[in-house]
Formats: sequence, structure tokens, C-alpha cells
Amino acid sequence: MKKNIFISVFFAALALAAGCSPGNPPKTGAAVPVLAAQAVTTNVPVQIDPPPVGHVTPVSTVTVHSQIGGLISAVHFKEGDEVKSNALLFTIDPRPTQAALDQARANLERDSGQLEYQKANYARDQKLFAAKIISEDQLDTDTASRDAATGTVAADKAAITNAMLNLEFTEIRAPFDGVTGSLQFHKGNVVKAPDDTLLTINQIHPIYVQFAVPEQFLPEIKKQMREKILKVSVAFQNMTMLPPQGDLTFVDNSVDETTGTILLKATFQNENNSLWPGQFVNVSLTLSELTNAVVVPSQAVQVGQSGQFIYVVNANPTNAASQIVEMRTVQTGITFGNETVMQSGLKAGETVVTDGQLRLAPKMKVTVKSSGGSATNSTAN
Repeated sequence: MKKNIFISVFFAALALAAGCSPGNPPKTGAAVPVLAAQAVTTNVPVQIDPPPVGHVTPVSTVTVHSQIGGLISAVHFKEGDEVKSNALLFTIDPRPTQAALDQARANLERDSGQLEYQKANYARDQKLFAAKIISEDQLDTDTASRDAATGTVAADKAAITNAMLNLEFTEIRAPFDGVTGSLQFHKGNVVKAPDDTLLTINQIHPIYVQFAVPEQFLPEIKKQMREKILKVSVAFQNMTMLPPQGDLTFVDNSVDETTGTILLKATFQNENNSLWPGQFVNVSLTLSELTNAVVVPSQAVQVGQSGQFIYVVNANPTNAASQIVEMRTVQTGITFGNETVMQSGLKAGETVVTDGQLRLAPKMKVTVKSSGGSATNSTAN
């Protein structure tokens, strides 16, 4: 008795499984609710896949040093400020340098008077030598004195130039537009030139994103760069804006033998400061573009034993009030975002199932749900 019950249950389960398999739609006439979308034509960018990881680097970085030693009498910025080119950053106490300049000018005044005396003495002794009143040795002495005074005046002028330059160095200015880093010396500190680093400035307008791609992409990159400027976009965690857009501006002159990759750099204007030095980003390099490609949401594409397929929603020829699905084999191309390109098997305008495929089989009746989740009958395009 128990054996007969077991056999009956076994065959009943087997019949139920056969009735619910994908190739055998349920006997009930109830429509299966599904989500669907329409295949559309659009232009799809051809990008390097998988996207490489890039590293944001400043176009220029400078470590600021003082060219003269002295006491910092003023700091004219705050850490992290954006500063313009030639903006005043630090003031080194100018009083010692000003005193040196005043001393050099006083020396010039003194030595210039001495030079005039030596010139007059030489001119007078020339006449006396011509009249044979003084010896040639005396004239030579006067000539040497005049030349020495001339050299002294020239040295004084050089000392003034140097003192003026040092006075100019008491004002430390930004070499370019950039963002200041951590302040290493504050007001009241004494700096030693040129050893002490005061701060670092990074230029971030524009800014670089450098990344590496496998060397097999190099021929196509070089080919496309001869025809147009290649566009690069980046994305990063917690991004709340549109992906920043830049241009590919640099291809390294050699392939890294250890990794088999080539280093590239893209330039971004970075007007809204969305990119920051040291940041890691996901890079999308667009090589070309597929025009008028047929695309569907990627979740519509299923994989079976015979390859990739899609359920297409068609009108029911026997009942205009309902719809049926057709399982159609397709060939897919590249994926961009959440969409997949259809190379064959599907035309634009056709409606495909995007959710609920596990409960479907060919020629089953379906009800396409609206975005709100309620089931509504709709006619396939």
C-alpha cells in the first residue's frame, strides 16, 4: 500500500514539473504579469572595457621656499585657499634687507666721490707728466688709483642690485593659480633659505587624470587620435553631478614591460573642482561611436542552452485583448551603462520583457505591468 502511494506521488510531481517547464506553458489561461520596455535606436559610444582606474594629478606642483632667511612677519592666506598667480603669500621681515640696501647706497655715494677725485688727480698728473714735472711711476700710480675707484663703484652698484633683489624676495608670491596645502611655517617663525619648505601649491585648473590601458588598445587609440580628439569621462564614489568630461592629451612613448600597459593622460578643465589631486576615479575612454544602434535594457537579455535570447511581446492573434510572448534568439554587441546593443534578432520599436522571464515560455499570455506595479493590458508596438 505504501509503495503504491509513493509511486502515485512521484508521477504526480513529475507531471506537475513537466507542465510548468519553460517548454510547456501552464494549462491555466491566466496571463503572467511582466515588466517590459521598448527597443530603441540610439548612438552608443564604444569604450574600453573594463574601465581602467585613473589617478588624479595636478598639472603643476611647486614647493614654496624662501630665497632669503629671516623672520616671517605676515602670512596672507589660509590653508587650502585658492590663490591667483602672483598673489602675496608670505612677508619676510624686510628691515634687515632694507638696511643692507641703504648701506649699499651710502657706499656708492662715498665711493663715487672718491672716483671723481681719482679721475681729477689722474687728469692733472697727465698734464704734469707731459710737462716732465712728475715721473712715469707717479702717473702709473694715479692710473691704478683711478681704476681701483672705478671698480669699487661698480661693486657698490652690484651690491645695490643684490640688496634690491633680496628686498623683493621678502615678498613670497604664488607662481601660478592653484590651491595651497598645509602651512609648515607660521607668523613669527624664522626660516632658513633655501632649506625650509613653507608650503606646497597644486595647480588644479586644468587637472590631469592619468591611467593605463592594455597595450592591445594602443593601435586603435593612435588611429582614432589622428582623426579626432578622444573624449574621456570619469566617475567616482558618491558622485552627485554629471561625470566630468575631458580630452585625451598624452600617450606615453613606451609600453610598461612589467604590466603590458600604456600610460595615458586626460586633461580636465575642472571648473567646479569636482576632481582633486590624489583621487582615484573610474575612467571611460570613448574610442568611437555606433550610430543608430538598436538597444534594450540589459536585464532583457537571457542566456539559455542555445545561447542568448529575449522574450518579445506580441499581440495575440486569437484574442485582441491579450498579448503573448515569443522567445527569440539574438546576438548582442557591447554594453553601455544599463543597455545592450542588439546586433541581430530584434528591431527597434519591438517590446521586450525586462522582468518576469523565469515564469515564461513561448506563446504564453502576459500582462504588461505599468511602472507603478499595477497590471494593465497594452498592445505591443
